[in-house]
Amino acid sequence: MATKKLQSPMFSDTNCGSLLQDLELIWDEVGASDGEREKMLLQLEQECLEVYRRKVDQANLARARLHQLLADSEAELEHLISALGERSFAGRPGKQTGTLKEQLAAIAPGLGDLRKKKEERVKKFMDVQGQIQSICAEIAGNLNVNDLCATPKVDEHDLSLKKLDEFHAQLQELHREKNDRLQKVFDYVNTVHALSAAMGLDFSKIVSEVHPSLDDSAGNQSKSISNDTLAKLAETVESLKEEKQQRLQKIQELGTTLIELWNLMDITMEEQKHFDHVTCYISASVDEVSMPRALASNIIDQAEVEVKRLDRLKAGKMKELLHKKQTELEDIYRKAHMEIDTNSAQEKIMAMIDSGTINHSDLLASMDDQISKAKEEALSRKEIMEKVDKWMAACEEESWLEDYNRDENRYSVSRGAHINLKRAERARVIVNKIPALVDSLMAKTRAWEEERGTTFFYDEVPLLAMLDEYNMMRQEREEEKLRLRDKKRLQGQLASEPEPFFVAKPTPHRQLSTKRSTGLRVNGNSVDDTHSNRRLSLSVQQTGMNGVNSARKGLSVNRDGKREHNKSMIPRNYFSLSKEDSTSQASANGSAVSSP
Repeated sequence: MATKKLQSPMFSDTNCGSLLQDLELIWDEVGASDGEREKMLLQLEQECLEVYRRKVDQANLARARLHQLLADSEAELEHLISALGERSFAGRPGKQTGTLKEQLAAIAPGLGDLRKKKEERVKKFMDVQGQIQSICAEIAGNLNVNDLCATPKVDEHDLSLKKLDEFHAQLQELHREKNDRLQKVFDYVNTVHALSAAMGLDFSKIVSEVHPSLDDSAGNQSKSISNDTLAKLAETVESLKEEKQQRLQKIQELGTTLIELWNLMDITMEEQKHFDHVTCYISASVDEVSMPRALASNIIDQAEVEVKRLDRLKAGKMKELLHKKQTELEDIYRKAHMEIDTNSAQEKIMAMIDSGTINHSDLLASMDDQISKAKEEALSRKEIMEKVDKWMAACEEESWLEDYNRDENRYSVSRGAHINLKRAERARVIVNKIPALVDSLMAKTRAWEEERGTTFFYDEVPLLAMLDEYNMMRQEREEEKLRLRDKKRLQGQLASEPEPFFVAKPTPHRQLSTKRSTGLRVNGNSVDDTHSNRRLSLSVQQTGMNGVNSARKGLSVNRDGKREHNKSMIPRNYFSLSKEDSTSQASANGSAVSSP
């Protein structure tokens, strides 16, 4: 029965039987005993059992391996599904049925798909993690990522899409940080470039000292964005800004000094244009200075050299400048007829310049202040001086009118007589306004003196004293006219009486006096008519121009402030009038003596 169960289709009973028959024939021929025969058959049976047992063991091992392979495949399948995050997988087999090989054949397709998907997912993870690792290395300051960074290690236990999205989010965040850092680097580099250009510095050298990758001329594609590079760039920008501020301050100081020296020394605009690039930044802020090489060291050196040169020239021209200022001040005082001690002032200025005890700028500022005060003083005297000029002109017209009235031929028919007649009419109108003009001038002068608490001087003489003297002399002249009119009337009465036998001959002096020319020209103008429109300053310098000048000469002020009068205070027309009167009086006396 056992023999039948173990028979294989490959072996027939004929073969086994033929072999046993051959063996029995051999035993018979040999003459083997039954015991030997039984022993040999038992040995054959044991050997057959060993063969069967070995085959069974091999079959068991093969089955065990199939079970293990099936278990491993199922475990791998579950692991891949779990690692890939696949909640549902269509290739997963249902209830296990059939032989082991059939089960393995059923699970193999799904397992292969998952393996391919795993490989693709691992590649994606490696790509993302590689980029993350590269950007992190750049932020850390390692630009040679290929040399310094190893292959990224992928966690194959978690290859889910969720994990991959997390890596993508991290990569995007790193990209944003990288872009922000790159933008900061570019901003810093641009700022360094602008500052370097404004100060004429070597930009490539400066950025190369920070990091070699920042120099575009070296052909570097990637830029260092590490924290150390950003910190160094910030320090570099700050130091360059401070240096720019210092240079701008230096340029502004030099520009201000140049302008002061130019103003002091009257430097021409043509020479000043050579340093417009220095003076144009006097009031500029740091951000406004952006022109290339505007604050270069050679520009500052040139300005310093120019300042030193002007300083050396300033000492030589300062006396000339101060002399001009003093002359301008004297002109203001002279035109306003104010008193100034020119010689003493110039001596003091020259002494201060030679001693070096005062700053030239301060001295010029003081002179400018004096000029300003003098102009202000002259402006306050302007209205009074205009009235004084009118008064002087009126006095000249009055003097001319006196000469005209003494001319016996004034009504004669001659060339230019009608011109003198018209001028006499105008002169009478002007002369009639003199009292009101003098009163107005005195009122203005008193108001000016009360307002300022000082005396109004006209060429070192108090104006009110001059006006008072003029009024007094005018009154005396009017009284003298009345007296002479009475004398003439008396002489007329005496002339109407019978002439005595003895008559005194008229003296040559009298004849010369009566026939003396009054100074009228043929064209109707007097000898002094060319001076009639001159200002007061000219009348002061020329002796005998009008009565006011003579009056001012005869007026002096004592230490107590009291006015004193001299005989020389009589105006010129008063002199001629007195001579005529004295001659007339002598004639009258002579006539009176010769009359009975």
